Amino acid sequence: MSNPSPEIIEKVKQWLAFAEEDIRLAEHAMKLKSNVPSRLIAFHAQQCAEKYLKAYLVYRNVDFPYTHNIRRLLDLCAEHADWVDNISDAKELTPYAITARYPGEDEVVTPAEANSAVKLANQVRQTVRSALKDLGLDPP
Repeated sequence: MSNPSPEIIEKVKQWLAFAEEDIRLAEHAMKLKSNVPSRLIAFHAQQCAEKYLKAYLVYRNVDFPYTHNIRRLLDLCAEHADWVDNISDAKELTPYAITARYPGEDEVVTPAEANSAVKLANQVRQTVRSALKDLGLDPP
């Protein structure tokens, strides 16, 4: 694979910056002493994982659908990476992209589920950051 262009590198860094905002917000919300918004924590954890996977795909110059389906994104990454099996549990984050955002879905997210979502997002985060570093990009 040839080195990505400066434009691609900039786009990857934008995806990573947005993902970092999501995980920071999720982790901050977990520290609230009352009225902890578990569904929003789970949503932002899902968003972090999704954006990290998309950043990797952008770096590898892989077109991807605008989907919230983590399994689909992992499948696309698997065509270019050997680390996907290590984070396959991240597919459990997919429902939080929709059910945690919209009323009427009646999906309650417990504090334990929110905590698990953040842990999964951080696993994706660490894995993709390491993979990008191995490819020559030092993630900000």
